Amino acid sequence: MTENYEIAAGLDIHKKFIVATILSTQELKIQQRFERTMQGLLALKSWIIEHKCQVVACESTNNFWYHIYDSLCDHTTVIVGNAHDMKVMNHKKTDKIDSEIIATLALKGMINPSRVVPRHQRDFRNIVRMRHFLVRKRTDLKNRIHNIFDNEMFHLSNVLTDVFGKSGRKIMDGIIQGTPADEIMMSIKGQVRIKKGGDIRQLLEQNLSVYALMQLRHSLEVLRVLDAEINYLTKVSSEFAREHYPREYKILLTVPGVGEIATFTLLAEIGDFNDFSSADKLASWLGIVPKVYQSADHNSRRSITKRGSRLARWILIQVAHAAAKRKVSVFYDFYESKKDIIGKGKAAVALARKIITIIWHLITNDELYEDKYARPKKIPKIPTVKIPLSFTIEEAIKLFKEASQILKAPDPGL
Repeated sequence: MTENYEIAAGLDIHKKFIVATILSTQELKIQQRFERTMQGLLALKSWIIEHKCQVVACESTNNFWYHIYDSLCDHTTVIVGNAHDMKVMNHKKTDKIDSEIIATLALKGMINPSRVVPRHQRDFRNIVRMRHFLVRKRTDLKNRIHNIFDNEMFHLSNVLTDVFGKSGRKIMDGIIQGTPADEIMMSIKGQVRIKKGGDIRQLLEQNLSVYALMQLRHSLEVLRVLDAEINYLTKVSSEFAREHYPREYKILLTVPGVGEIATFTLLAEIGDFNDFSSADKLASWLGIVPKVYQSADHNSRRSITKRGSRLARWILIQVAHAAAKRKVSVFYDFYESKKDIIGKGKAAVALARKIITIIWHLITNDELYEDKYARPKKIPKIPTVKIPLSFTIEEAIKLFKEASQILKAPDPGL
């Protein structure tokens, strides 16, 4: 917890306005409402400085606290607390009571400050989260296209493994443009045409309704836009990570299951790994540790806390699933040893915690990941020639004769 203060301010932040309360140990109480605009924030800043507030506290609600923190952090102590922990102390629900409760907690030093990363790190994190948001929308749109085909009994997914691959896109574009089946078949190349040609031609003999074609056309147009934007954000995120975290980027890519997307996602969500004194602190911050309930001599562990970044936890679970598929590895052995005891889902969570623990140790110690199962690198054998220190005249003449014969011989490679 934080130290005690004599004058504290509590802010209840909303989308359009801010309710502020100033409390002091001398029983001073002042409340005022400010609009959440640039002019309102400047007025709030002047009001806080005028009353000489030693600390300003607010909840980590959405991203509304960003501008308030950036404008006040150079003038006073700003505490951004966990909203769930602060609401436990409050039984009534009005904006004025909320701000007063926050000010009271700050005055008594009862708010545990949340970790606030620098501005450039927050911008990087927002870019990565925007990319993830678009990826989810793209998945929803793909499911919508599958639904269109299922309603029309056009079971393209039964024929192609990936409906949205090159062959699938050519088939869907041909259907929308009204291209004859023969031309669509000619546009498909490779093994797909050889192995699945008959099934595809049978599907192309079906006719989709006008409304299904209209939905499919608009869905594919939006899908192309999403693909382009996701690719652009992926490039921007990867370049930012390589530029600002070159060492961490290189280390993360050596860990099994961690690819480019997982690398810049973890760097965006976590930032500086040295902010955490131990790997357990990082795992706790990510909410990937179990809840612990203790009463007398009874201890129980339940589901994970899920207190940290939802995106970081999700990407770690994906990394765990990918690492568990690599059979000759330590991660595979760990997952298999846990799977039959606690189930596949919990085993994946346990592996995710193990991976983030290893990542913390690698980055803080500046080491690359090395698996004990990794095959040793083959060292090429360099042929050695014994050269005598001195030659006799007879040996030198013999050596020159052999060399001249080799030079006169035709080159077999020509």
